[in-house]
Amino acid sequence: MLPADREQRIITFLQTNKQATVRTLATEFNVHAATIRRDLHKLEQFNQIKRTHGGVVLNNTEVWDELNFDDRETTFYDEKRRIGQKAADFVDDNDTLIIDSGSTTLHFAHALKSKHNLTIITNDIYIASLLKSSGHHIIVTGGSLHPDNYVLNGALTLTNLSSFNPLKLFLATPAIDAHKGVTHYNDTLAATKRQMVAQAKAVYVLADSSKFDKVSLYSVCNFQHITTLITDNTHSDINWDDYQAHVEQLIIIDPPTTT
Repeated sequence: MLPADREQRIITFLQTNKQATVRTLATEFNVHAATIRRDLHKLEQFNQIKRTHGGVVLNNTEVWDELNFDDRETTFYDEKRRIGQKAADFVDDNDTLIIDSGSTTLHFAHALKSKHNLTIITNDIYIASLLKSSGHHIIVTGGSLHPDNYVLNGALTLTNLSSFNPLKLFLATPAIDAHKGVTHYNDTLAATKRQMVAQAKAVYVLADSSKFDKVSLYSVCNFQHITTLITDNTHSDINWDDYQAHVEQLIIIDPPTTT
C-alpha cells in the first residue's frame, strides 16, 4: 500500500473508530509503528488529525488544507477512476465543458478520449496536457500557477472564465456537506470555482466519499446549483439520505465486484 493511500485509510479508520493508538494502527495496516508515526506526522501537518494523550483523533470536520496533487492522485485511486468514468456518461459528442482542476477530474478527463469534437475549458495544465492530442478543442484559462498543484487561478482566470458559457461544468472539491454545500479552504481557488458555477448551465460535482461531511471556510455553491453529484460508497457512515434530499441527482458508484 502506498503511503498516501494508507494515510487516507487511517482517516477512514478514525472516522469509524473515533480514535486510535499507534499500536492499533500498526496492527490494522500491518506495518511498523515507525511507519505509522511518519504517516501521522504528515497528516498532522495538514491539520487532518491531532494528537491526544491516548493516541490520535480526527481534527473534527473542518478542512484547512489537503495533500499535494501527486499524493492525492494515488489516494482512493479506484474510487476516483470509477467516478470519472461514470461522469463521462453525461458527456455527449460536441458538448462544451469546463473541467475543474482535481485528482478526480483528471480521471474524468482520461475517460473523454473516446468522445468526439468536445470543446473543453480547463484551469488545469495537467488535464490540458493529457487531452492535447485527443482531437478535442482545448482552451486553457490562463492565470497564476498554484505552487503545489497544476491549477491556474487568480484575477486573469476569473476574467477569462467570465467570457465562456459552457453547457456543463465538472467540479472538484475537498469538502462537501449536506447543509453547507460545496466549500473550499482557499479563498482564491473558491472564487475560481464560484465563477465556473456561474458560467455553466449544468453542474456535476465529482467527489470521492472521503470529502463528505466536511466543511471549509469559503463557500463555493449550495445544492440548488448542482445538477448531479457523483461519488462512491467507501465511507459507510455517511447519511446519504441527507444529500439525496438536497441534490437533484445523487449517483453512488458501487464497489467493484470480486471473484
